[in-house]
Amino acid sequence: MVVAAPASGAGKTTVATGLMAALAARGLAVSPHKVGPDYIDPGYHALATGRPGRNLDPFLTSTDLLAPLLAHGAAGADVAVIEGVMGLYDGAGLDDFASTAHVARLLGAPVVLVVDAAAAGRSVAATVHGFRTFGDVRIGGVILNRIGSDRHEEICRTAVEELSVPVLGALRRDTGVDTPSRHLGLIPAAERRADAVAAVARLGELVAAGCDLDALLALARTAEPRPAVPWSPAGALTAEPVPGRPVVAVAGGAAFTFGYAENEELLAAAGAEVVRFDPLRDESLPEGTAGLVIGGGFPEMYAAGLSANAPLRAEVAAAARRGLPVYAECAGLLYLARELDGAPMCGVIDATAAMTPRLSLGYRAAVAVADSVAARAGERVHGHEFHRTAVEPGHGTVPAWQWTPAGPEGFASASFLASYLHLHWAGAPSVPGRLVAAAAASLAQGPRR
Repeated sequence: MVVAAPASGAGKTTVATGLMAALAARGLAVSPHKVGPDYIDPGYHALATGRPGRNLDPFLTSTDLLAPLLAHGAAGADVAVIEGVMGLYDGAGLDDFASTAHVARLLGAPVVLVVDAAAAGRSVAATVHGFRTFGDVRIGGVILNRIGSDRHEEICRTAVEELSVPVLGALRRDTGVDTPSRHLGLIPAAERRADAVAAVARLGELVAAGCDLDALLALARTAEPRPAVPWSPAGALTAEPVPGRPVVAVAGGAAFTFGYAENEELLAAAGAEVVRFDPLRDESLPEGTAGLVIGGGFPEMYAAGLSANAPLRAEVAAAARRGLPVYAECAGLLYLARELDGAPMCGVIDATAAMTPRLSLGYRAAVAVADSVAARAGERVHGHEFHRTAVEPGHGTVPAWQWTPAGPEGFASASFLASYLHLHWAGAPSVPGRLVAAAAASLAQGPRR
């Protein structure tokens, strides 16, 4: 089932995460999914279910891959819960492409509409009526959020049920489970793990108490069949796995929390031994590192700690100068710059990075400007951009990508790519293959430490 809402801020993350936790507490295997490119909500989904949070995004991957990716993520699960993005019909452009409604149609999944009733009574029924009649998705029921009293719930329930739309739950206002936010949304679960675990458990209790779980499960069983061969990392690759199991080190820890589960699965399928390291704590790269991936996150919140780890910064810089294959997205770009908000970073890129008041956000159709560790010149990819920082200069002598209206962006060489562009590698499977092949070639040249 898909958990959607009329707009952002209605509480769909609260409801979706709580529903996942409540169903898992019943002993069900719950497969968690998120519509769109968001990295943060899947972290909370993973806490609720004990399974990797996965994204379903037709722009980043393709419409044809949605059902196979769902089947891959939901293997062995009893139920899949898919949290929507923004409002139900909000897509990537003038139509609803890549919206929650688009994904629900592609998957034949019923929609549970979360309606914020905090400042309304019977008017919630007008909202439900509008969303039910506007498009062609099947709204199977409503969950009323931020209900203030028994009388308030009665008014809202009665109005919605007059439409012959079942009310599947009603959640009271509870400030005790608010999840803190900052400049790019919720604070990732990995940065506040103990508090996040407690919050997710409380959300599960609230949903279990306020929602009809049996009715929700019955609704999920009405999903239309979408037979699909599950997506396979090995089957998605465009080249054979390389021999030798080269170590590809992937940055993690509190500063680097953004990543798609399929990306690491593709690295492993391409022949890599994937090893995590924490640039805040580890003073050296993992033993035998032959390739380096530094994904997204919040290095701006940890600039002092990253800067203080001078041994690792020096090793990363020296390895990159020697030609170690390096792939970096957004936070990785900042970490590889000369400095971030005045704090020294690795200096691999001759550029400075700083926080700005401007949010850069959106899907991007990009073209590789030159050959790099990730792409060949002229190759096209679909990605997204999501940051409040700026790098000066914005690109190197050899840029990584070109897209409209930004123009050239990022930094690239035969062994290196650093850019603001985030990619879901299920939609660009040649990237991990090229990276691991470069790592294998690096391994053949001898140790990098």
